[in-house]
Amino acid sequence: MKELEYPFDVNDLIKRKKKIKKELLTKENLMEKNIAILGGSTTSEIKNMLEIFLLNYGIKPNFYESEYNKFYEDAMFGNEELDNFKPDIIYIHTTNRNIIEYPTMYDDAKVVEDKLNSEYEKFKKMWDKLFSKFNATIIQNNFEYPYYRLLGNKDAVDIHGKTNFITRLNQRFYEYANSTKNFFINDINYISSCYGLDKWANQFYWHMYKYAMEVPAIPYLSFNIANIIKSIYGKNKKALVLDLDNTLWGGIVGDDGVENLAIGPEVPSGQVYSEFQNYLKEQKSLGIILNINSKNEYENAIAGLNHPAGKLKPEDFIIIKANWNPKNVNIKDIAEELNLGADSFVFVDDNPAERQIVRDYVEGIATPEIDLPENYIRIIDRNGYFEMTNFSNEDLKKNELYKDNAKRSQMMATFDNYEDYLKSLKMKAEITSFKPIYLERISQLSNKSNQFNLTTKRYSLADIEAVNNDNDYIKIYGKLEDIFGDNGVISVVIGNIRNKEELHIDLWIMSCRVLKRNMEFAMMDTLVKKAKEKGIKTIYGYYYPTAKNKMVNNFYDLQGFKQVSCDEEGNKVYKLDISKGYINKNNVIEVEE
Repeated sequence: MKELEYPFDVNDLIKRKKKIKKELLTKENLMEKNIAILGGSTTSEIKNMLEIFLLNYGIKPNFYESEYNKFYEDAMFGNEELDNFKPDIIYIHTTNRNIIEYPTMYDDAKVVEDKLNSEYEKFKKMWDKLFSKFNATIIQNNFEYPYYRLLGNKDAVDIHGKTNFITRLNQRFYEYANSTKNFFINDINYISSCYGLDKWANQFYWHMYKYAMEVPAIPYLSFNIANIIKSIYGKNKKALVLDLDNTLWGGIVGDDGVENLAIGPEVPSGQVYSEFQNYLKEQKSLGIILNINSKNEYENAIAGLNHPAGKLKPEDFIIIKANWNPKNVNIKDIAEELNLGADSFVFVDDNPAERQIVRDYVEGIATPEIDLPENYIRIIDRNGYFEMTNFSNEDLKKNELYKDNAKRSQMMATFDNYEDYLKSLKMKAEITSFKPIYLERISQLSNKSNQFNLTTKRYSLADIEAVNNDNDYIKIYGKLEDIFGDNGVISVVIGNIRNKEELHIDLWIMSCRVLKRNMEFAMMDTLVKKAKEKGIKTIYGYYYPTAKNKMVNNFYDLQGFKQVSCDEEGNKVYKLDISKGYINKNNVIEVEE
């Protein structure tokens, strides 16, 4: 929804929030999550705004909201309502007004240090208690700077300054976050500085309503929290589709010629475009897939990308569509070639008419309203399309993995027989029970896989850890490599053992990068083997249809299951009797267990 992307029309957003919520609730396949808000100040409007941002991301939140400034009591001593709520996410909304003891000018260094330790330990005990009780994901605000500096500039340096104290306390929070899984910082220190600290700390809203920031700032705060949550549950974008002329450089390469493009240090506008290209290259290093969609002759596009001052070169892009086709058609072609849904993409184009056409004809794609080139980075970055919560080695290699897939496609064209092609890849798979080293990647995969996801279930890292520690589950992952490279962990199956002799498959996912390579058969062979070792006689499979997973609607039929039931919504239940024998189906992948 366009009005829920940065930059916001805050007044309109606040005024229309109920209407927007009603419209968003009509979306299909909303993921329900329980979110507890433990507030050190008033949080009702924060909750309202957070709800519509999450609905826009396909997440339907159910909320528990603590009473005013009862965050510590709820966390440490609990109450029946919170206990029964069983939160998936706990958001602790505290600000610098919740710091109990600041240093005074009379304190020596030891007293200041004791106060710092006391403040930190109060929060650490609270986090530890919440983890032990709920095993939920925790999102904690850091602290914004004070709205006045008693010591002036020295406030940041002297141990007695509030600014110095908050900086040191924030650093303690960051150290805890770096050493603790399922714990994330909501950086209100950064948000408040971007918004403007004088406006953020509007005293009127505190003294009248006990809001720790002015109400017009709340959409920015709630949006930031929503970005963390949608990243945890795999709702991030995965790829950029970029225009060229007046987007990656100034000028029109076909008219002006490569030599006259504005890029590089020679002219001020050229420096702006160089900085934008460098930002995009940094995104690529995080695993974001870069693609081109330009109305241009292909040769001119390549020449522009080879400009000596350019930071991005043709090899930095997976797919380059430089032609005269409508851009919405090109985007759909790119999505199909990459085996990604259109909602995985962010389309960046300086032309508002092109943006509107793509917005109208490509469902789910993000089309940020960029204006001046000086603002490109800020607008894309503040939208949090690629919010980073978990990061794996696969992310570092993602662009290379997609390039390897392109090589596989080229090689496939040289074979008449598909099985001969698969054997020529010399595939080797590691399929075995979960290992701690891969749990983050497994969680990440469960949240990112949409097309090959039979039950549409999503697992946070905390969920995966719980499954891994439960003996009532069979849980396996699959890694796959071939002559072109290592694809990493690309498939996961989780089955729940019931009545000792039944295995019910809660999750079966696979990365779209390895579709049609027989990996699903190799996973099934191993699953059956492990099930038999546990004394399982019957395996039940479930298929819950979505707009994205239609490609696997007959998956269990192909695996030899018999359909037991199918309701009006197309939800299917399947059954496979393995006590009467099972014949392995994979004959092209060498499996190491």
